[in-house]
Amino acid sequence: MDIARPEAKRQKKIRRTIYVVAAIILVPLVTFALSKLKPAAPSVDAGTIWPGTVQRGPMLRDVRGLGTLVPETIRLIPAATDGQVQQRYLLPGTPVKADTVIFDLSNPQLQQETLDAEYQYKGAQAMLEQTKATLENQLMDKRTQAASISSQYRTAEMQRQTKEELGKNGLAPMLDVKTAQVQAEELAKENDLAQKEVTIFENSINAQLAVQESKVNQNRALWELKKSQMDQLHIKPGIDGMLEELDVEVGQKVTMGTVLARVAQPTHLKAQLKIAETQAKDVTPGQKAVVDTHNGTIAGHVSRVDPAVTNGTVTVDVALDGPLPPGARPDLSVEGTVEIERLTNVLFVGRPVHGEANSTVGLFKIVDDGKEAERVQVQLGRVSVNQVEILKGLDVGDKVILSDMSAWDNYDRVQLK
Repeated sequence: MDIARPEAKRQKKIRRTIYVVAAIILVPLVTFALSKLKPAAPSVDAGTIWPGTVQRGPMLRDVRGLGTLVPETIRLIPAATDGQVQQRYLLPGTPVKADTVIFDLSNPQLQQETLDAEYQYKGAQAMLEQTKATLENQLMDKRTQAASISSQYRTAEMQRQTKEELGKNGLAPMLDVKTAQVQAEELAKENDLAQKEVTIFENSINAQLAVQESKVNQNRALWELKKSQMDQLHIKPGIDGMLEELDVEVGQKVTMGTVLARVAQPTHLKAQLKIAETQAKDVTPGQKAVVDTHNGTIAGHVSRVDPAVTNGTVTVDVALDGPLPPGARPDLSVEGTVEIERLTNVLFVGRPVHGEANSTVGLFKIVDDGKEAERVQVQLGRVSVNQVEILKGLDVGDKVILSDMSAWDNYDRVQLK
């Protein structure tokens, strides 16, 4: 026969109540504790990151840009007059001398104008010689007339003196003496006028010849101009170099000022670099530079900085101080580095992927013997191509991840494996 046990039933009920109360209390506590737990740090393959160590010491500030080699001396050859391309002698890529004829132009109208100018010049010369002869003959005639009057004057003067002597002695009447005196005075005036006329005519000869000589000079200048234009129909580069372009074909008509060809000196090259406008603000002429032609490097210096910005870049000309390496030629792609300044005793590290000058960025600093990396805020200063100045946030010897960590922007700590 079963015996009722009310104590066991009561104990079972108490235990159930304790379990329910414990569950009611523990579930919120566990939920709250779990909510306070940080998410597990993601794992990053240590072999895929690019670390850098913070150092203190000298730092070289430089900027870099891509560009090409271009000739320092480029000559565009324009047409000096209208014409038609008659014959071509050379093709682009041919070395030329200053007096090498590249091609010939023809201009029949200019040829006729040149002949006309030559005839006008020779005609003016003949007229000048004729004028000289005429004036010399006229001068001789005037001198002859003056000499005749001078002779008559001297004769009359002697007669006057003779008559005056005879008159003093009573051997000649006073009428003859007066007549001789009057004749001598009249001839003296005529002699004086004749001599002045000769002098004035001599002085006028140069003025009359100057008018004719000016016509000769004018015609000669026109003839020389036309001859020069005829010579310029034989197109020459004017400098030693390489014929780079021919912009016209045989039979083509061109007008004055049309660019016919381009010649450059391939042995005198410079580098034209395209540098980002944000970096070019510190570039000034005279700064040292190095140009990499991918077949050797050349030392140089900044010779010019373009004041204008084109497509976000500034053109910087670098004069090459050293010899050109093999294969250097115009339009060759190059890479150049310009030295801005040398800083002493600064804290610096390799330049991170996302690190602009005078900015604050979050970098992952490697901790726990390289097992983990935690994000720290770092204030950057001046930057270079491969290095950046540290103003705040890191110390000497700290190791940071410089490669792109944007995939872990939502995490402040990562595990390195």
